[in-house]
Amino acid sequence: MIVQGIAFYVFAALLVASGVMVISARNPVHSVLYLVLAFFQAAGLCVLLGAEFIAMILVIVYVGAVAVLFLFVVMMLDINFRELRAGALQYLPIGGLIGLILLAELAAVLGGWIIAPAAEKAASAPIAAMAGATNTEQLGQLIYTHYVYLFQASGIVLLIAMIGAIVLTLRQREGVRKQNIGSQLARRREDVVAIRKVPTGEGV
Repeated sequence: MIVQGIAFYVFAALLVASGVMVISARNPVHSVLYLVLAFFQAAGLCVLLGAEFIAMILVIVYVGAVAVLFLFVVMMLDINFRELRAGALQYLPIGGLIGLILLAELAAVLGGWIIAPAAEKAASAPIAAMAGATNTEQLGQLIYTHYVYLFQASGIVLLIAMIGAIVLTLRQREGVRKQNIGSQLARRREDVVAIRKVPTGEGV
């Protein structure tokens, strides 16, 4: 228990420090690298909680795909970060106001949880484990039974975000020949096929 407690505080401290460095680092490449470090610390916390599947998802999906994609996008795009930071100062009051609203909402939720009479009993109550089921199986049954509609809604949100990213980055360039499915399907037989009667012994 002592080793687990020490590991928890080490992972939590490194996670908080990595999160702070993600938003405070001047170089965006360094921000992505700190984000990778934060994912690893979060995976370590999930292992301590007994959620090995979520820890593996954090390492494989987020570190192996999402963070690497962020890194490639940041390195490939030619962005003037000085000009971007200069323009961000004018939105600082609105951002601060939104941050205060979010902080007040979090304080209200935490305050309500602490003041609630059944909070201590609910927090100390053990979670009923499924007999003979692994952590991954329990998570799958929970997602695809109790939260199946929220799971489908999150998939739709991600699909809309992917379509929006494709639409925003789509560029029509002149001189580039592309396949136009609509024009191909709209062709008529008489427009593309010409029947000629060639006399015998003569060419076209």
